[in-house]
Amino acid sequence: MNRRGLLAGATLGAALNGSVEAAAPPQIWSAEYWANKGDVRLYLFRKRLGAPRRGEAPRPVLFLVHGSSNSSRPSMDLTVPGRGEYSLMNVFARWGYDVWTMDHEGYGRSSRTASSSDISSGSDDLAAAAPVVQAATGQGAFHYLGESSGALRAALFASRHPERVNRLILTAFVYTGRNSPTLAERAKRLDYYRTHNRRPRGRDMIRSIFTRDMPGTSDMAVAEALADAELPFGEDIPTGTYLDMTANLPVVQPEAVKAPTMIIRGEHDGIASMEDLWDFFNRLPNGDRQFVVLNHAAHSLAMGLNRAQFWHASHAFLSMPSPVHGS
Repeated sequence: MNRRGLLAGATLGAALNGSVEAAAPPQIWSAEYWANKGDVRLYLFRKRLGAPRRGEAPRPVLFLVHGSSNSSRPSMDLTVPGRGEYSLMNVFARWGYDVWTMDHEGYGRSSRTASSSDISSGSDDLAAAAPVVQAATGQGAFHYLGESSGALRAALFASRHPERVNRLILTAFVYTGRNSPTLAERAKRLDYYRTHNRRPRGRDMIRSIFTRDMPGTSDMAVAEALADAELPFGEDIPTGTYLDMTANLPVVQPEAVKAPTMIIRGEHDGIASMEDLWDFFNRLPNGDRQFVVLNHAAHSLAMGLNRAQFWHASHAFLSMPSPVHGS
């Protein structure tokens, strides 16, 4: 082959290599942010496919809200070696969402204060985070998915700031707490929650999240991975959500939640009875609402064996087409 042929071949090879690289799927990109709530610093974490690019089409923003006993990234971005995908952030990032989460006051990387970090404080945390998310994404309203006390935080935030909420998913939620075996057991320590702003939380307590309702609905390797990820932040956490859930329910009124809402529950969840959740669901004012119960699942749907069903139901609700109204 002559020199011209060699050059042509090299040019063609470079072009082919370039086209292959351009067609390669984007990798998950992540970044850290901070929000301020007065003197309190709140840690935010973000994941999406590929780094943001100027002029790109906006992506739906999904904000994940953690519960009472663990901070954001161990809850929503957990790695469990050899056990498959357990990062809710990765799952939704791959589906095209711009996914965010945050450590509430007193948790994880956020400021550790004297506050008990109750449900109302958690709603204030979400309000402080919203302008940071808006500045980064250019969008002013987002989807919210909250788990357990995180669902209460998200629901209260939605009632206070309806302009910020597109669609709302409440998982492992509770309304009044009636007929809840978990809350009845927890209430035995009510005096402690009233007199202490933090409570102990060690490896055994984290393990109990996976066994207290229905053993066998989760892989216990997940409990160990969760404890490994969370315990470096310390062995105590705020009491405020436990106090609210045992003494101050209801903390949010369904009539005040205007956003399209899905309540999703594991059939063996001991936090809220079906009757309690049906009561909340039936009082929601928006006709765009769903109630989903998942088989062979307990409290922590995102970390259960049937988490793929949870992903599917959540994505289907968030991607629901807008309704068409006739003239």
